[in-house]
Amino acid sequence: MHRSPPLPGPSPNRRYLPAPPERSTDGRLPRPILPPLPSHGTHGIKPWPSAGYTRPRRPSLGVRRRARAGGWGARGQGWLQPTGYDTGVKVYNSLTRRKDPLIVSRADAASWYSCGPTVYDHAHLGHACSYVRFDIIRRILSRVFGCTVVMVMGITDVDDKIIRRANEMSVSPASLARLYEEDFKQDMAALKVLPPTAYLRVTEHVPQIVAFIERLIANGHAYCTAKGNVYFDLQSRGDRYGKLVGVAPGPVGEPVDSDKRHTSDFALWKAAKPQEPFWGSPWGDGRPGWHIECSTIASLVFGSQLDIHSGGVDLAFPHHENEIAQCEAFHQCPQWGNYFLHSGHLHVKGGGEKMSKSLKNYVTIKDFLRSTSPDVFRLFCLRSSYRSAIDYSEGALLEARSLLRATAAFVEDARAYLRGQLAGGPIQEDVLWERLGRTKAAVQAALADDFDTVRAVDAVMDLVHHGNRQLKAASECVPGAGSPAALHSLVEELVCFRLKVRQFALASGEAPGEARRQRLLERQPLLEACDALRRDLAVHGISIKDRSGSSTWELLDPRTEDPKPRS
Repeated sequence: MHRSPPLPGPSPNRRYLPAPPERSTDGRLPRPILPPLPSHGTHGIKPWPSAGYTRPRRPSLGVRRRARAGGWGARGQGWLQPTGYDTGVKVYNSLTRRKDPLIVSRADAASWYSCGPTVYDHAHLGHACSYVRFDIIRRILSRVFGCTVVMVMGITDVDDKIIRRANEMSVSPASLARLYEEDFKQDMAALKVLPPTAYLRVTEHVPQIVAFIERLIANGHAYCTAKGNVYFDLQSRGDRYGKLVGVAPGPVGEPVDSDKRHTSDFALWKAAKPQEPFWGSPWGDGRPGWHIECSTIASLVFGSQLDIHSGGVDLAFPHHENEIAQCEAFHQCPQWGNYFLHSGHLHVKGGGEKMSKSLKNYVTIKDFLRSTSPDVFRLFCLRSSYRSAIDYSEGALLEARSLLRATAAFVEDARAYLRGQLAGGPIQEDVLWERLGRTKAAVQAALADDFDTVRAVDAVMDLVHHGNRQLKAASECVPGAGSPAALHSLVEELVCFRLKVRQFALASGEAPGEARRQRLLERQPLLEACDALRRDLAVHGISIKDRSGSSTWELLDPRTEDPKPRS
């Protein structure tokens, strides 16, 4: 049986970032070296299952008939349920528009490709929402359902937007892309998003992209024009196009001088333009189109079968639809990606429009994190289905902050009780254990149902409220101990002491200018300690407000963050 040559793969000396390949004497490209995967307790390398880089065996006659009868263009028709490790999760699959059992190739190395950023500017909360939601799903698969994910993320570091922005800033596109790539990674770390197993840049895989396009042309699915452009021939897919959207919408605003055969064809290779970066190819100098980047990178690492593909809902068409067309035409397989997961948009409250740079209604991640903790934003994301649109508003963030504070307070009270620091009688441990078991089961069931974090969080909060009632009832068994009056006296003394320290730190006396500045500089650590104490007490629902010559305090209701009377 004929086997087409594999894609060129990464250099063994550069992990995940391959050097340009060298052709062998017979003109074939070398077999790829697969990325190292973690082994159980060792630092060895485990090969990717079934290699997967050569052309797969032709599907059986029965499979081909099922595909033709179902019509690949009809959503959900002809989808082939994979075999392998059943995670126990039912996930909403954009390919079928229903919840399907999530079955991955293997439990210790489920393959997941995530569309990464186009790095031309700061990332905003709309981006953050999608990446945080999928980070939560990744953690759930690993920690709850025992499925280790190997995630690859492509970084688009050459693009029209990058070139345009670089020209505006009078810098090279490459330097601009590196700047904002690092900026993106820092933002993700600040949001506590786990890094992917590998980041792969488009500009470091152009030879592989060229090889991918050559195979598409050889397979009859792409064509080169006299201008040096290469397009995917959408009509060559027949009725197999449209697995995600069902139909192939026509392009809008096609230029009159277009050299496409059909208006619905899309670019694989763009001929070089003046003052733009370019690479050599059999069709002349140019650069890759957008959709071919992800197809090549995902195929380079995972071969002809991918377990999970994720991205924002706006990427379903045309990006993901075109990825499917390219990969199935390249691998000559009936189904490349088994599950497509799409996250909903972050909407601006009241406007009903998504947060985006083009609408100029965005908040950058850095600006947001100056006033709000990443944990608050993550809980904000947990309070809605990952598939749904979510309204960004101060009220929603305040609710997430209140829930987080209430949970932290309960954990601290429970630890204090265990250490014997919380005055009170015994709690009903048998009731708590029974309630804990029910909560665990409820959380597991919720997460197994398309990662329903809303139900899971509600179940946990019910347990917190029940635990609080138990601790409150136990403390009431001891008259006078732990009473509100005793607590208020303690806080009053603490706030008064803090005020004296703060006044001392701010006092400069009659010292002249330079001596005054030096004294304030030396006492700066005292002011920082006062600020730290105020923040620490705020976590426990005690709000301190500093005024010119005094400090006041009040207790906040953990459910609403409103001041409650000191009775």
